[in-house]
Amino acid sequence: MPKVTPMDDALETLVLEDESGAVVHLAPGRGGMVTRFSVRDVPVLFLDESTLRDPSKSVRGGIPILFPIAGKLPAGTYSAGGRTFAMKQHGFARDLPWTVVGESTGDGASVTLGLDASDTTRAVFPFEFALRFTYRLKGAALSVEQVFENRGDSPMPILAGLHPYFFVPDGAKPGARIDTDATRGYDNRTGQDVPVRQPIELAGREVDMFLLDHGPRETVLHRSPLPGVRIEFGADQRVLVVWTLPGRDFVCVEPWRERAGALADGTAPSIAARATESTTLKLSLM
Repeated sequence: MPKVTPMDDALETLVLEDESGAVVHLAPGRGGMVTRFSVRDVPVLFLDESTLRDPSKSVRGGIPILFPIAGKLPAGTYSAGGRTFAMKQHGFARDLPWTVVGESTGDGASVTLGLDASDTTRAVFPFEFALRFTYRLKGAALSVEQVFENRGDSPMPILAGLHPYFFVPDGAKPGARIDTDATRGYDNRTGQDVPVRQPIELAGREVDMFLLDHGPRETVLHRSPLPGVRIEFGADQRVLVVWTLPGRDFVCVEPWRERAGALADGTAPSIAARATESTTLKLSLM
């Protein structure tokens, strides 16, 4: 039977379990994120435990939530309503505590977490928002069902995304592959548009590339000898980001709503006044 179990841990406070042997850990107080996901003891996600336990650091691992921006803003600023605001890389949602607003075992094991606008968020993002993320573990697949509500009277631009760190041992990166039909990319290290050459080489170097024209609403991260990971995402996620570092046991494949900097140049998609939008990320082993 599906289970939602509290943990005696100040950070990772909830565990989702499925009869398939899949297990997910959630940390509402650490940015509302998934910290771990495994299926029959096969790890899907990477986690640097030391960053999880150090509140002065951003967590490197799991699935950090990027809101209201993903990536960096040029000069770290943007304008809204005739004012200039500063915002750090990847926004603020990953650094704030989220609230548990619901639990269920009726359709898999699920927990819904919420984050609402506050004086803290209004100081850098002058919009009235409500986020509701439902983490659902069902049949060994993890879905992150994301709802973005604009409670204000004017359009709300957002460049949201998720930042899943997939476990790929550094020694396995020479054989790791990401399925993509993309031909155009943006190299975040050099700041230049580049052609995408297949396969994307992941071993022995930093890769920080935006896939600008990836067509399918899914991809597979092949990570032999481990099972591959199928990554499914919504049509609103226009950019797929690939990031890895040499010597580290992860490859990030990140669905973003738009390329970095869109909030500053006015190209970020907006949610209409008093409207709600939603999208879903689904992860499963091959």
